[in-house]
Amino acid sequence: MKPRLQTRYHEVIRPALLQARGYTNSHQVPRLEKVVLNMGVSASLEKSAIDEAVRDLTLISGRKPVVTKSRMAIANFKLRQGQSVGCFVTLRREVMYEFVDRLTSAALPCIRDFRGISPRAFDGRGNYSLGIADQTIFAEVETDKVKRQQGLDITFVTSAKTDDEARDLLARLGLPFAVPAAAGSTP
Repeated sequence: MKPRLQTRYHEVIRPALLQARGYTNSHQVPRLEKVVLNMGVSASLEKSAIDEAVRDLTLISGRKPVVTKSRMAIANFKLRQGQSVGCFVTLRREVMYEFVDRLTSAALPCIRDFRGISPRAFDGRGNYSLGIADQTIFAEVETDKVKRQQGLDITFVTSAKTDDEARDLLARLGLPFAVPAAAGSTP
């Protein structure tokens, strides 16, 4: 059974983008290719910090993350070559759509004083990066077992050629972009 966001993309979003943007071919319509979740861990923390990051990222994504190691030693940061510095996981196809659906419908509304995500975090090639300060916004992570708050980077890789196309796609997928405040108005 396909995830509901994937079904919605194929039945509603894709035809709407095809008509609104005036594409001549259905293969020109931008699509979400992959979502990459990344947790960086400070090298100065104890060894259990990387194990906790792997455990949390496994709970959030449903996949076992890859542990990243440092490529070179940097004495000023007390970093040795081959030392674990973080972990990441790449989500594709059904798992990707399930994660985006959980992110937009359950996790992002849990952020305190949430007013939307920044519409300026595009890279110029149609990819969007989102930083989350605390991993406990996800319901899968038990707050009682969390020893330290850990940040999380989420990158949405799309097939869009421009940032405007990617913004339109991600907004239709449900990402809540913040609306810029009007000049002269008070919050």
